[in-house]
Amino acid sequence: MIRQDLSQRAAELRSARVPFVHARVVCAQPPTSAKPGDEAIIHADGSIEGFVGGDCAQASVRAVAVEALPLGRPTLLRITPDPEADQPGKRVVHNPCLSGGTLEVFLEPSIPAPLVQVVGDSPTARALADIGRSLGYAMSGWDGIVESDAAALVVATHGGDEAGPIAAALAAGVPYVGLVASAKRGATVIASLDVDSDAKARVRSPAGLDIGAGTAEEIALSILAEIVSGQPRAPRPGRPVVESVCMATDPVCGMAVIMSPDALSCEHPDPSHAGTSVWFCGPGCRKAFLADPASYPLRASS
Repeated sequence: MIRQDLSQRAAELRSARVPFVHARVVCAQPPTSAKPGDEAIIHADGSIEGFVGGDCAQASVRAVAVEALPLGRPTLLRITPDPEADQPGKRVVHNPCLSGGTLEVFLEPSIPAPLVQVVGDSPTARALADIGRSLGYAMSGWDGIVESDAAALVVATHGGDEAGPIAAALAAGVPYVGLVASAKRGATVIASLDVDSDAKARVRSPAGLDIGAGTAEEIALSILAEIVSGQPRAPRPGRPVVESVCMATDPVCGMAVIMSPDALSCEHPDPSHAGTSVWFCGPGCRKAFLADPASYPLRASS
């Protein structure tokens, strides 16, 4: 995949709020099949688009990328065929299957910004959208559907159907649900909700911290401060950043391997291990294992 196509693909994933890791080769000491500037996208399930090296190097990149994604922290990965001591600022992986060269790959996670849905087109709603974006939130209007990864939903219609969006957000488990209203009207709206008392207690009304706000912008600021104080930025349980990824250990080289449909594997030929799948970082390890399975006892998988 050429770089222009990969950039476009990354933009598509960001627009769709899909987490991924961008990997770029920043150093290649020959002999290596990858060159500086080669890049790839690693998805939350460990699948990869692009090129950052052969099978063995790619296996290391995919495994470390899946670990780095939920942390959201950039990682400089050094993959070397010879054992090396850890280096400051680098994650060093010993991959004995490499052809002799060493690669350094910069892994940059891309995690969607926390999503805040705003119901209404009032001055407060517009101020929320403007200030929220400047704080790094993804701001979205209301189309009748609660997004699966919404961190907050704020109703700022100043009338109309307020109970409907609030009830939907509570049912969806949105961490922060707020209503812009006076204390008296807010209490009336909350009392009308067809939900239990615990759910009603989750609704913040009047929404926002008590900072003496008067203007629409000040009210929006108080609401966003309350959202921040509740720390809704952790990944939602219903939509994890990293999906269920199972890892195996290549019995030949000891490398971590993602157990995915495109990974190399085989059924163990020993009848005592009947039905056991064995996973490999590349064809060389698979060939060595099949030639002499007894020399490579299986290791625990996760």
